[in-house]
Parts: sequence; structure tokens; C-alpha cells
Amino acid sequence: MTRQNILVTGGAGFIGSHYVRTLLGPDGPGDVRVTVLDKLTYAGNPANLDPVRGRPEFSFVQGDVCDPRTVGELVAEHDQIVHFAAESHVDRSIAGAGAFVHTNVLGTQVLLDAMLRQHGTDGTFVHISTDEVYGSLDVGSWPETDPLRPNSPYAASKASGDLLALAHHRTHGMDIRVTRCANNYGPHQFPEKVIPLFLTRLLDGRKVPLYGDGENIRDWLHLDDHIQAIELVRTRGRAGEIYNIGGGTELSNKELTDRLLTVCGYGWDRVEYVEDRKGHDRRYSVDCSKITAELGYRPRKPFETGLLETYAWYRDNRAWWEPLT
Repeated sequence: MTRQNILVTGGAGFIGSHYVRTLLGPDGPGDVRVTVLDKLTYAGNPANLDPVRGRPEFSFVQGDVCDPRTVGELVAEHDQIVHFAAESHVDRSIAGAGAFVHTNVLGTQVLLDAMLRQHGTDGTFVHISTDEVYGSLDVGSWPETDPLRPNSPYAASKASGDLLALAHHRTHGMDIRVTRCANNYGPHQFPEKVIPLFLTRLLDGRKVPLYGDGENIRDWLHLDDHIQAIELVRTRGRAGEIYNIGGGTELSNKELTDRLLTVCGYGWDRVEYVEDRKGHDRRYSVDCSKITAELGYRPRKPFETGLLETYAWYRDNRAWWEPLT
């Protein structure tokens, strides 16, 4: 069996590191060599990769996806790229969009240029995107054919990366596969996102901030299910296709807050309503029928189980998150 050489960008972050740990774990494919390229910005944590550090199939390079020299040297040695590296926090993009355009647009273009130059149509490029590129909707769910209507600078930068990647398929015939996922949760998530933010504050006995009226709705996807879907797309997906990945649990932020309070043993006196963020999308919901029909994806982790496991991880791993808060 020929070993697959996979370059994972952003592989020290929340989702990327879990993907790497899964690939090189006991249930992984067993025929891969993985190199992580990560700039180690505030959201990249080398400790996330400790379980695989020292494995002969693993290597780590600290570097920037926007650096053509570093990227070119790595892509020459890898015939597959799974591209997680991105600035991803909406609030930060509202405060300043420059870093988001730089990493999410220019970084994607640098990777695509290197892949085209080194491998032509022979390599595989899996571009990890987000449901936020579709905008906001009141009812129903987005299929992959819906137009992109991003509302935040973050979502606009990710939509730009999607379009660049798909243009390389249409123009050059490259094997580009795009995934658009729902809101992720699980262990190792940087505590600026709502679930780890609320859990870490409640574990410290502090109050939690709830935006606006709390009625914004999100679909929640456990990290394990997201990784399952990405592997299906990498190994069995079709070139030039987009695959939505959902978790099947839609909750308003108020409903989510109630569940987090219950898990932590607190009441609503721990909640502070705060001014809504600018341009706050009301509801996200992706139609996952395509990836289900084509690749057999189904979310396996019940939300109640995943939330309890996530709470237990943050409770038991203060040494990981306390320096970050």
C-alpha cells in the first residue's frame, strides 16, 4: 500500500489537531505520513499535538501559509493538503478584517499556487470552510447550490477562499473538495468561542455574557463527527464538489446557555445580557443530504453526551485553558 503524504495546515488548532490525532490514532487509516504547518498564533497550541509528537509518521513545521517559500517546499513533498488554517473568530473580524483577508484569502491562494505548480491535477486539496458563507436564513436549510451571502468579514474571507479553490478546479482541473461545517464544539477549543467561554467562566464561578435576546440559532456539530466527515470527503469525495456537514442539533443561544448552566450546576443568575454584536446572523442550518447520500455520513455523537464530555474535559484540564483566559 502506497503511503499518503498529507500536509495539514493549522494542525495545532482546535479542529486541525483533532484531525491529526485521529489520523495517527489507533482507528486511523494507518497508511499516512502527516506534516502540520502552523504559525502558532494565539489559537494554535503545540500541546494539542503532544499525543502524536515523536511518532515517526508525524512532523511539525512552524510557519505561515502566506509564505510561498515555506509552502512550496512542503507541498513538493505532499500530494494531499487538508487546509484548516484560518482566522476564525467573528468578533475579531469585526474589530479588524485585515488578518482575516491575509490568512483566509491570500494564504489559500499561496497553497493553491504551490499545489498547482508541484502536482498539477494529481494532488488532492480539501478546503475546510464554514456554513457562515451562506449568510442567515429564517426557515429551511441551505443546500450546497445556494448562493453565498456572507455577512461578517470572517465569513466573507472564507467565502473568498472557497471561490478561489473552486476556481482552480474549474480552470485547471485540480482536485479541489470543499467542506462547509456547522458550529463545532469539543475539547481543546480556544475559550473565545461560546461553549468553552461559558464553561470556563462557570467553572471559575463567573457570569457569562449572552448576546442580544439570546434567540440566535445554531446547529451544533461535535468534533468527532466533523472529523469523520472530513475523512469521508478526503478519501471518497469527488473533485470540484462542496459538502455541507451538520450536527443535527439546532439550539437558540438561550437554549444552549440553559444546558450549559445545568451541566455546571448554576441558575440564570449567572447570565448577563449584553449588547448584540454587529451584523449577528440569526440562524444557520445546512442541508446534509448530499454527504449522507454520497458518502454515508451521519452524526454519531448525541449532543447531550458530547456536551457532558466537553464539560468534563474543561473541568479536568485547567492547566490547558487557564493560561489562555
